[in-house]
Amino acid sequence: MYVCVCNAVTDSDIRNEVDKGVRTIRQLRRKTGCASTCGCCRELAVEILQQALSDTRKSRVELPVMQMA
Repeated sequence: MYVCVCNAVTDSDIRNEVDKGVRTIRQLRRKTGCASTCGCCRELAVEILQQALSDTRKSRVELPVMQMA
């Protein structure tokens, strides 16, 4: 789904940037241009960014812990 029509940024683009290390809307804006033109997408972009960050944290917590023999 397109989040930022002005810069053709999708929700997948935002999630991919989170996987690459983006943690703030400012970083996302620099990497993708999202929320930098008209700003109408900012609220949705922040929501998707926060969800992607939350999903990333959950996946790290759910990884099994390996025991040393």
